[in-house]
Amino acid sequence: MALLESIRGPADVKRLAPEQLQPLADEVRQRLIDVVSQTGGHIGAGLGVVELTVALCYCFDSPRDKIVWDVGHQGYPWKILTGRNDRFPTLRQPGGLNGFLRRVESEHDQFGAGHAGTGLSAAFGMATARDLRGDDYKVVAIVGDGALTCGLPYEAMNNAGHSGRDVIMVLNDNGMSIAPNVGAINKYLGSIIANPITVRMREWLKGIIEKTSHVIGGPRLVDFAKTVEESIKNLWSPGMLFEELGFRYFGPIDGHNIEQLIQTCQLVKTLKGPRVIHVITEKGKGFPLPEPDLEKYHARAPYDPVTGKLKPVNPGPPPWTKVFGEAITQLAAEYPDLVAITAAMPSGTGTNLFQKKWPARFFDVGIAEAHATTFAAGLATQGVRPVVAIYSTFLQRAYDSIIHDVAIQKLPVIFCMDRAGMVGDDGQTHMGLFDIAYMLAVPNMTVTAPKDGAELIGLLRCALAHDGPFCTRYPRDKAPAEAPPAAEVGPVPYGTWEVLRKGKDCALLAVGVMCQPALAAAEALAADGLDVTVVNCRFLKPMDREVLDALVHDHRLLVTVEDGTVVNGFGAALAAVVQTTAPEVRVVTLGVPDRTYEHAPRAQQLDEVGLTGSGIAARVRALAAEESLSPR
Repeated sequence: MALLESIRGPADVKRLAPEQLQPLADEVRQRLIDVVSQTGGHIGAGLGVVELTVALCYCFDSPRDKIVWDVGHQGYPWKILTGRNDRFPTLRQPGGLNGFLRRVESEHDQFGAGHAGTGLSAAFGMATARDLRGDDYKVVAIVGDGALTCGLPYEAMNNAGHSGRDVIMVLNDNGMSIAPNVGAINKYLGSIIANPITVRMREWLKGIIEKTSHVIGGPRLVDFAKTVEESIKNLWSPGMLFEELGFRYFGPIDGHNIEQLIQTCQLVKTLKGPRVIHVITEKGKGFPLPEPDLEKYHARAPYDPVTGKLKPVNPGPPPWTKVFGEAITQLAAEYPDLVAITAAMPSGTGTNLFQKKWPARFFDVGIAEAHATTFAAGLATQGVRPVVAIYSTFLQRAYDSIIHDVAIQKLPVIFCMDRAGMVGDDGQTHMGLFDIAYMLAVPNMTVTAPKDGAELIGLLRCALAHDGPFCTRYPRDKAPAEAPPAAEVGPVPYGTWEVLRKGKDCALLAVGVMCQPALAAAEALAADGLDVTVVNCRFLKPMDREVLDALVHDHRLLVTVEDGTVVNGFGAALAAVVQTTAPEVRVVTLGVPDRTYEHAPRAQQLDEVGLTGSGIAARVRALAAEESLSPR
């Protein structure tokens, strides 16, 4: 990779001869495939924008010009060409490069994001700041077409188009977000690709009008020509939507033709005002996987760089995602009104299993979490039972809809939050640390967390029998064991806790998957002579007041354990209750401290914050000493 080894930043790309740019792109693509085969990561979108990234480095002057990537997993080639190639093998590794773009990682990373749809809003903010300060540089936002399934880019286009400010939007159109794109905007963009003749027809008719106005002359004819040209533009232009929003449209452009990309970027650079360059790319271009399932290109665990096949992994229990997907698929046979909704994440949430079995009852709404929630609320008003499966971190984007459209109206919508707690290698932007705190604050919301797959099924049955909002959460991890068939599991009694181990010295009140490390801690403490109660607090709201009253009667020390933020979490809520009912009992909350966390394996992250059997045991030993709890 002789060319790539000479690149230390965009300035080095600009010094290359035009005929060297495609060979450089080829080297970048191979570098991506080789490195991600070892680290795993979001490879598909990056492979699709290799040529575009080379063209942006060649045509613009980063970091003076502001290049904003939406979302950051398009940015792997950008990392390689902006001085991080030597560190690229540390991608997603503890202490290494982040899987997304981060402002603290490089001066070329103008805006960090792990959630789609933010790029154009941020870029327009930068363009406005430039104008307010009297500076002179270009601002470019690379927006994936999947991001156009959420509302924020349209709000940004509406604002930016009206302003007339100098900002460039590059629409990276590969027909995908994670799964194939859905909705009217996808059909619209597809019609542009399918009908390039409209571009030539518009330019031909426009040319005739311009020539006629010059030959015949006269202001009336010129005005008429402009009116006709605008009418023809509206009738035939493939970019009519963007033009009507105030953006001059250029495209569609072959996103793998560097010469065409550079010509277009150089032309658009000379213009002013809002512009959009529509670039057609192929997600996963060059990836060796022979299978046709494009979803497999989005993100991959480590794989063979020659065949693209995943490397063998140790067998074990199924992941929580699969347990959930199989559960709702089986339950749908018993509940004909059950439907599943996801926001561009069928495979990531396990709802792809439901989709295959019950396609007419499955709804992928695109990257539109707030719409998914209010859509579910509308369904619920008509007797349908919607199950909304969205990552914990992404459901944050729907918080107003959860309160305003579901909770206030007490509608029976079931929220199933995947990737709850520490999320692992995706890092800061994807942490599911806040769902306990934000759901506990929602009126009329039932908040739950299962300890294992069987209990998840039981909670789903409970939710389907409950007349009101209901949520449950589970991590990106393997379940403790295989789950039984849904038909063999009854509903968990509403609002109840489960005492897993009885003791007298102190009580561990564990949330969901924290039951296992809490039990391990209790066994370790028993060897020290400390007799510890362990309670499965599967209902965080409402709490089981009967069990709680018994606990405060029998124990001087209660320790809550949750894999979420300690700020306003379950422990904080329980402490508030105990303070009013048994102020002599001490409540200590164990959870995730109030800060952000770097990417690392989930097990390592849990160990760092003490949410393991040994970590919990160590904390209880210290507390027992403070409380003078005598070993028995």
